[in-house]
Parts: sequence; structure tokens; C-alpha cells
Amino acid sequence: MIGQFGTWGAYAATPNGKKVCFALAKPSSSKTNPPNRPRDPAYAFVSTRPAEKVNNEVSVMIGYALKPGSESTVEVGGASFAMYTQGDGLWIKNAAEEERMVEAMRKSADLVVKGVSAKGTETTDTFSLKGLAQALDKIAQDCKR
Repeated sequence: MIGQFGTWGAYAATPNGKKVCFALAKPSSSKTNPPNRPRDPAYAFVSTRPAEKVNNEVSVMIGYALKPGSESTVEVGGASFAMYTQGDGLWIKNAAEEERMVEAMRKSADLVVKGVSAKGTETTDTFSLKGLAQALDKIAQDCKR
């Protein structure tokens, strides 16, 4: 860990000699419909992998197997972004929108993720974005190529 900023932790690691940096947060609230369905913890990530020329990739590990082929949305500051699903993860569908999404995340209070499990349970996770901008700035400093 290289810093904690609000609800966001900033991390750096070097697996196989390639630097990886990411900001990570847990949801500030989670709801399931039907209520109280069991699931693993959810996390939101913003990752930078210089060796792969990946900068500020947004992903969400949702804590259960998503319905195969389903789509999800992430809402940030009044904007909605389509996400594709794979296993228990979500990634932005249109990579060209990622920069705009990260800019919205830097300025907004929270991020809302909606998903549907393989069993049909609907989930809504709200992540506070407090501290994210500082965490991303720290990563940008620490994760230079």
C-alpha cells in the first residue's frame, strides 16, 4: 500500500517484474433484490499497467458470478456507462469512454454499480469516490514507466 485517501487505497506491486498500480475501494452500501442474498465482498478498481500501456482502467469485482452475457451499468455523476461482464467482473464496454468515466469519477461523490447474478439476484453497490482523485494522483507519481 502506498497511501489511503478517504475510502480509496492506493497500491503498487511488481508481479513478474512489471509494475502494476491500482486504487481500490469497497462499497459504502450494497443492496440485493431479493434482500440479504449472500455474496463475497465487492471492490472497485482503477488500474494502471505501464508495461501493457494501460492507464486508469476501471473494473469492478462484484462478489458473485454474473449472469453470463449480461450487461451492467455504472452511474457516475449523472452519466451512465455500459459495462461488459465476465465471471465476477465488470469492465467498460466502450474503451473510448474510459477517460471520460475516470474524469467523472474524480469529480463526483459516488459511483453506483448495478448487476444481475447467474441466479437472477439484482444488486446495487454504491462506492464513495471521496479520496479517489488523490489516490489516482499518487499512483500517477509512483507508477511512471
